Amino acid sequence: MKNSNYADYLIKEFGISPKTIEIVSDAEITLADKFRESDDISSICQVKILKAFQDNHINATHFDWSTGYGYDDSGRAAVERVYASVFKTEAALVRPNIVNGTHAIASTLYGILKPGEELIEATGKPYDTLETVIGKYSTKYEGTLLDYGILYKEVPLNDDLDVDLDAIRASITEKTKVIAMQRSTGYDWRPAISLKSLKAVTEMVHSINSDIIVMLDNCYGEFVDSYEPTEFGVDVMAGSLIKNPGGGIALSGGYIVGKQDLIDRISYRLTCPGIGSECGLTYGQNRNVLQGLFLAPQIVNAAAKGAMLTGLIFDTLGYEVMPKAMAHRSDIIQAIKFLDPDKTITFCQAVQAASPIDSYVTPVPWEMPGYQDEVIMASGSFVQGSSIELSADAPLREPYIAYFQGGLTYEHSRFGLIKSIDWLSKKGMIAP
Repeated sequence: MKNSNYADYLIKEFGISPKTIEIVSDAEITLADKFRESDDISSICQVKILKAFQDNHINATHFDWSTGYGYDDSGRAAVERVYASVFKTEAALVRPNIVNGTHAIASTLYGILKPGEELIEATGKPYDTLETVIGKYSTKYEGTLLDYGILYKEVPLNDDLDVDLDAIRASITEKTKVIAMQRSTGYDWRPAISLKSLKAVTEMVHSINSDIIVMLDNCYGEFVDSYEPTEFGVDVMAGSLIKNPGGGIALSGGYIVGKQDLIDRISYRLTCPGIGSECGLTYGQNRNVLQGLFLAPQIVNAAAKGAMLTGLIFDTLGYEVMPKAMAHRSDIIQAIKFLDPDKTITFCQAVQAASPIDSYVTPVPWEMPGYQDEVIMASGSFVQGSSIELSADAPLREPYIAYFQGGLTYEHSRFGLIKSIDWLSKKGMIAP
């Protein structure tokens, strides 16, 4: 990139410092082998998804949609067959009326847990919005899991910020029904949980009691590796379509994949007993969902590379980052510990300014529903709140960690990074 037409354009049209361009260019050279490894993973995921389309005989009629109750919607059924094939499960629910990842996870938990049964979070503190669903901190919201008599406990990660198998084993009781795990970091300071660790927990739990359901929040983890957790025994898994698997094209929705009996029970929660998955309009979104899934491996690859680049550069600039750029990655999120609210806010505002939509808007911290602290979110995206598109967010609490993710292209993810370095540098907050 140094001494290139692209570099000249950035300097002339965006006023980017040549020093910033040099830092980014040098980091790309350092990451060449990691980028090739990511490309290889993406290629495997691409042909895996292609095979699922071919095996399920997807054709143009599956882009059509019905009205009213949505009975016999062949497109909806086709989408769910493809998802089940991709994730190697017996069944799937893929619906536009699942409003976000938290809704998909909550529907799963409400569908498979009954009063008096126990839920154990095996990866420590869950994401803020799921804490609200559980009912950990507030009586403001009625209908939480605790309200319904679900028992709950958490098993902290070990000193290496990984799953603690012995502690998980010791936490299991005769009332334990679900062992839940969160693959991605959430708003915590830890690496995403590796597939190796997820597999170890799954196999251990099933060896103790095969009736215990292993459930996974897979948000931000899809297609970052060449296989998925349901391929080694995770019973049920959920995520959002405006993250990795929607490929930046799905307008809304979520997915839940797993064993047929579990998907049936969850569908009764999503609609009602007796109706389940048989009803539900897709509102003309079948093509978007399928096309987004088909494009997802390339877009996830772009986001993963952007995260690696961000991690390496801010590590070089003297900031703690999670994960390190050369570490094996299990999600697309790059965390940067700024230790300063102004730097955190400036970083997010720079990402917003690098966006194609609402680039002129200045995001500020605000009290978002379901969160315990004010949060600043930068997401100038084609799909509102889509975090497979270039985005950054941070809860305004110590130690002031910003979370950077997404990018429909690597070039855009890289530009968001360049913009953030440039803004921080010009404000005297960093010295590249």
